[in-house]
Amino acid sequence: MKKIVQFFKDSYAELRKVVWPSREDVVASTKVVVVSVVIVAAFLGFVDFLLVRGIDVIFR
Repeated sequence: MKKIVQFFKDSYAELRKVVWPSREDVVASTKVVVVSVVIVAAFLGFVDFLLVRGIDVIFR
């Protein structure tokens, strides 16, 4: 039981050392992720569209 209590004390001490990002940093990073996901999704959707059309042409 002592080890478990010590673990949580050590974990709490380490969390107090963490430098958390500001709200502006989090918002900026989130925007980058959302835009990146949209771009990759659009690209993969376009590639999928081309592959489906190509297979339709081959098997007609």
